[in-house]
Amino acid sequence: MSKFHVAAELPDGAVTPEDLEAWDREFEDLVARIKPLFYRADSRRHAEHYLRGLLAPLEKKNGWTISEYSGEREPKALQRFLNLTPWDEGRLRDINLEYAKEHFSDARGTLIADPTGFAKKGRKSAGVQRQYSGTLGRIDNCQIGTFLAYADTAGNRVLVDRELYVPEESWFGDPERCEEAGIPEDATFATRPHQARVMIERIIAAGLPFAWFAADEEFGQNPGLLGFLEKENIAYVMAIPKNTRVTDQDGRGKIIENVPRELREHDWQRRACGIGTKGFRVYDWALVNSGDPDIQYMIRRNIDTGELAYYRCHNPRHEPFGEMVRVAGSRWPVEECFEAAKSEAGLDHYQVRLYRAWYRHVTLAMLALTYLAVVRKKAKKGT
Repeated sequence: MSKFHVAAELPDGAVTPEDLEAWDREFEDLVARIKPLFYRADSRRHAEHYLRGLLAPLEKKNGWTISEYSGEREPKALQRFLNLTPWDEGRLRDINLEYAKEHFSDARGTLIADPTGFAKKGRKSAGVQRQYSGTLGRIDNCQIGTFLAYADTAGNRVLVDRELYVPEESWFGDPERCEEAGIPEDATFATRPHQARVMIERIIAAGLPFAWFAADEEFGQNPGLLGFLEKENIAYVMAIPKNTRVTDQDGRGKIIENVPRELREHDWQRRACGIGTKGFRVYDWALVNSGDPDIQYMIRRNIDTGELAYYRCHNPRHEPFGEMVRVAGSRWPVEECFEAAKSEAGLDHYQVRLYRAWYRHVTLAMLALTYLAVVRKKAKKGT
């Protein structure tokens, strides 16, 4: 199944028969969790085949390749499973969340919101249009999903929620197009920050513990999301644009990019904010107070280039500077989640166009990623 992906992260890369048996038991337990979602025996079988295919060492993981891997003569059954078979992808999302909660709950955990793009051809796929994607690094024809990742303090990270971003004018302004793509009649336009808020509310309701929320500039400059987090007393560290207007502790308004000119060299502290592929990520950091004792601004300076980045921090527990630096660095795990989900669990390999089919494929891929995280954790602990 997925032994190549798991073995790569074991201390010596060795795989024993006992390892394979343990991974198979974990997979069978996972299949048992999702079987109640499906009314028919063939649907339960298709769900298992699809999940197993997402974990298989296939170059591409879509209805055609997974059908072939499963011994099916054609992909129609799996295509029907994604597009037409009655089952609740929202409940599957909840099962994935409960699975993650069982194995990675951490009172000091961090939620991270981030969008990722899926390059697509044509105009039939739900939510597709020419739009900027940071994943692709350009404006292109693509779908964009808003995701919520969860990172514990031990270094484990999983994807726990997802929403498809559907552009307002090109989609909700065209009811016939929405109907053709299977977008529900009661669906309404939502910005990506609003989608993040909805997902955070689901996480809170499910009882997954977390201490911080982190996100990039798109979320950090959104008044609605900021107001929600602060009202709910949720601590956050979010990037903000350099032209953000802030108020200092003396009540003076200024643009954040002008603040570094007022800082002295001893205001900067050199700290690591995590470990990357090239070792510790070390920057110079400065903390600036505001008129609100719970709101602070953090500035990051690249040691080599002097390039600056800015953060708004809601710190109601008044935690130390180093903790906020750690949270600022915790945004990277969501990128690692995307990379792993796409390379190991086929997150972006789908060929479906319908709205619900997107959610179904993506949620199954998230579940496959959580499975991989669970067996890696158990393998490292020797449990």
